[in-house]
Amino acid sequence: MAETTTRVLIPESFQGGTYDIAGQIGLIWELIKAPLIVPLLRVCVYISLAMSLMLFFERLYMGIVIILVKLFWKKPEKRYKYEPIQEDLELGSSNFPVVLIQIPMFNEREVYKISIGAACGLSWPSDRLVIQVLDDSTDPTIKQMVELECQRWASKGINIRYQIRETRGGYKAGALKEGLKRSYVKHCEYVAIFDADFRPEPDYLRRAIPFLVHNPDIALVQARWRFVNSDECLLTRMQEMSLDYHFTVEQEVGSATHAFFGFNGTAGVWRIAAINEAGGWKDRTTVEDMDLAVRASLRGWKFLYLGELQVKSELPSTFNAFRFQQHRWSCGPANLFRKMMMEIVKTKKVTLWKKFYVIYSFFFVRKIIAHMVTFFFYCVVLPLTILVPEVYVPIWGAVYIPSIITILNSVGTPRSIHLLFYWILFENVMSLHRTKATLIGLLETGRANEWVVTEKLGDVVKNKAAEAAKKPAPKFFKRPKFKFGNRLHLLELGFGAFLFVCGCYDYVHGKNNYFVYLFLQTITFLICGFGYVGTIIPSS
Repeated sequence: MAETTTRVLIPESFQGGTYDIAGQIGLIWELIKAPLIVPLLRVCVYISLAMSLMLFFERLYMGIVIILVKLFWKKPEKRYKYEPIQEDLELGSSNFPVVLIQIPMFNEREVYKISIGAACGLSWPSDRLVIQVLDDSTDPTIKQMVELECQRWASKGINIRYQIRETRGGYKAGALKEGLKRSYVKHCEYVAIFDADFRPEPDYLRRAIPFLVHNPDIALVQARWRFVNSDECLLTRMQEMSLDYHFTVEQEVGSATHAFFGFNGTAGVWRIAAINEAGGWKDRTTVEDMDLAVRASLRGWKFLYLGELQVKSELPSTFNAFRFQQHRWSCGPANLFRKMMMEIVKTKKVTLWKKFYVIYSFFFVRKIIAHMVTFFFYCVVLPLTILVPEVYVPIWGAVYIPSIITILNSVGTPRSIHLLFYWILFENVMSLHRTKATLIGLLETGRANEWVVTEKLGDVVKNKAAEAAKKPAPKFFKRPKFKFGNRLHLLELGFGAFLFVCGCYDYVHGKNNYFVYLFLQTITFLICGFGYVGTIIPSS
């Protein structure tokens, strides 16, 4: 009976191969490949090519606009009303508006002195400046250190206030919102926000505030970030290349053509009346800065980006810190898009063209498509077409379009042009996490509202290196202590193994020589998977 049942359930082609598992898997693969795998993969290729073209035209549009801006657009001082604010002999400093400086921080042991010192060093009349340190630290020792630093500056005549909350509700948005409720803030007209690692130059307010004073329709003046540790390691160089494109092209184009861009959360000056009209700070996503910017823009307020006004800051120099930051920066915009799309469509205070720009260009292409196509096409679909040669990917989609997009992305950091190829490979690795975070944000599941403060080291690395140089060399080499498990990232290692298998198959059976790219991408996934990307020092 058992023998009869076996013959009924198992096809004849399987007889004699009961123990040949590899043969059975191969047979099942052949049975489902033609009717299921091939059509499905072709659909994926078409979707990927469509997304690639969307990203290509977006990059091309911004490339053309930025060239026109650089060649023909007038500088902000000539496009808007601008006149430096000077002290009046009769009025003294009373013609200067009262400005609030907010410095939100959370357990910032290494950098709290940097931001507080830079804010206190701003060349603005002391009686027209209020500095507010919003400390959400949970470490009592750090809280005491920050409070003592505030007291030290207060003893020098600086109007600085140290503020703490009972709970950390709303994270950064909650702290900023609570800070604006203080009674001593009511007479302030503008608020400048600096994260704990940002170091504005003394003339920052004198260069930014006049645009707000003389142009009542401008709500925000945003400065460019500059990075003090960009040469620290390969990880920081890769970040600099990505962020420089954002500031050099995306912010500039948005400011010049639509007077709109996403507030970067720091190094910007807001008109407090615009914040209040837009509904204030909200903590419904992890990108409270972008949330406020979109709401203010929908109410007709304009934004101005000043590329020549630069503020020093710090890049994450550890891979774990960078991954957490990228999760927040990818998940938050997708989640905000989900919550605000219909509000953007229904608003009547902005033009149809601006609505299209915000929905399609700002959100859909840059915050969703850009992440997904990089991972979906180059790390999943393209490798799978090697295993399924019946599916064809045109050369323009696999090579030409990505090459042009990459060249357009590289204009922001010409000094790192020699690192361009590795930057592509690294961005492909990070697209895995960005895609995952984007889907979490769109579906609003799991870690959609997770907030992890980016670790900042300040001058610790530099100081330790200086101390080590002064000390005599040890007689015996001591092996550095670290836990290998803390460096291990299984997701990267898993995709590295998958791409290695696809590369080996292409080397043996393929015709397109994709294995060269696949092996290099495998190495990059493994470097990130073993956590060594932050330890490689780039060559200049």
